[in-house]
This record gives sequence, C-alpha cells and structure tokens, in this order.
Amino acid sequence: MGRGRKREIRTVKLELEAGRATPAPPVGRDLGPHGVNLAEFCGRYNEATAGQAGRVVPVLVRIFEDRSFSIVLKTPLTSALLREAAGIEKGSGSPNGRPVGTVSREQLRQIAETKMPDLNAACVEGAMKIVEGTARSMGVKVVG
Repeated sequence: MGRGRKREIRTVKLELEAGRATPAPPVGRDLGPHGVNLAEFCGRYNEATAGQAGRVVPVLVRIFEDRSFSIVLKTPLTSALLREAAGIEKGSGSPNGRPVGTVSREQLRQIAETKMPDLNAACVEGAMKIVEGTARSMGVKVVG
C-alpha cells in the first residue's frame, strides 16, 4: 500500500465568483454530499481568488476518501474575458448578423496568454485562434 497517497473519490468542477464563495448553493449542493468542510473550502477559495474580484474563476475540487480536498484554480472563462475587454454585458443573440462589440488583436493576444494553461494549444498564435473563434460565436469582432 502506498504511503501518503489518498484515494480520490470525486472531482467536482465549480464556476464561482472570485472572493465571494459561500456555503449556500451551488457550493453546498455540490460539495456537501461528499462531506467536504464547506467553511474551509470557501475560506481557501476566497483567499486564493481575492485579487480577481468580479470575475468568475472555475475551480476543480478533488475530494479524497478521508473527506479532505484539494483545489486547483483554472483561468477565468474566455467569454468573460472577452466581455470585459469589449466592454459589453453579454454576447449577441445572432452573432453572424449583429456584432455587439470589438476587441483589438493586442487584447486578443492578452486573453490568449491568460488562457494558455487551460487551452489545448501549442503556441500563443494557436491559442489566439481558439479565443477568436469564441469571440466570433459571441458576436465580438476582432479588429487590427
């Protein structure tokens, strides 16, 4: 038997607002049944995301059989970063017919660099194409 290895029983992915997690749903609903200490989770998540207030930061919670857990923060959602860069509330209902905002090539590069750890891309240019596809589907034009 391996020493120090805990058996993982579940991985839960949550999308929570940075610095504002509470034991109320969705946290309590998704983690409570697995016996996770909700107050401890909320404290650790809020502390880790304190600098990103206002953004939705996905987190992977690995739950072990002794009810302990580890958290892995992911990068903010691509759509949220694009909305922030374009200064819009939400994407277009008909993205091909009615663009709702624009982002520059430089803003696209910054978003791609931010998202790079979570994207399946070998280089920043590949990541930019992925982010540009998301922008197109949201009705956000890329200029420059």
